[in-house]
Amino acid sequence: MAMPVVVPRYTIADLESFPDDGNRYELLDGILLVSPGPAPLHEVVVGRLLWALNRYLAPQLAAVFPRGTVEVEPSTHLEPDILVIPADEPEGGIGPETRWTAVHRWWLAIEVSGAGSRVYDRDHKSPAYLALGIREVWRVDLDERCIEVSRADGVVVRRLTERLIWHPPELAEQLIVEVAALFERTSRS
Repeated sequence: MAMPVVVPRYTIADLESFPDDGNRYELLDGILLVSPGPAPLHEVVVGRLLWALNRYLAPQLAAVFPRGTVEVEPSTHLEPDILVIPADEPEGGIGPETRWTAVHRWWLAIEVSGAGSRVYDRDHKSPAYLALGIREVWRVDLDERCIEVSRADGVVVRRLTERLIWHPPELAEQLIVEVAALFERTSRS
């Protein structure tokens, strides 16, 4: 007779006891997701995206966070590489005591996926972000050098290798990201 596999469940409070060992510890409905810390190429691409988003979005329109957190108590804690929320979220603004659980509207979550996080980012985190109400998710694949876009309205754009155009309805202008520029002067090996 086969024994059932028991998968332990965790809460956001449990994460406080996890080691600060360079790994990323996240929760999706209480299930622990562990991925390795970022490699240099990952950080280069994240930095370039942060720069483009901060140039495009004035602080009075939106806030751009490197490793922001999407947190829904008691058992979902996800850390996209980049998180964009409207400037009027949370209600009352962002202050020293603001917790991630106070944020309930998100414009964009970006995951930069290397070999150690590709499966989690693609198969688990991207659909979870959309189910939680994030408008749009970009998954930048470091190996394939492309961006996959998924939207809350059901639109899925696969494998953008040349240009990504993002146009939140609140803004007059669109953001154009040249995909090749994200990887400029980096090696495939």
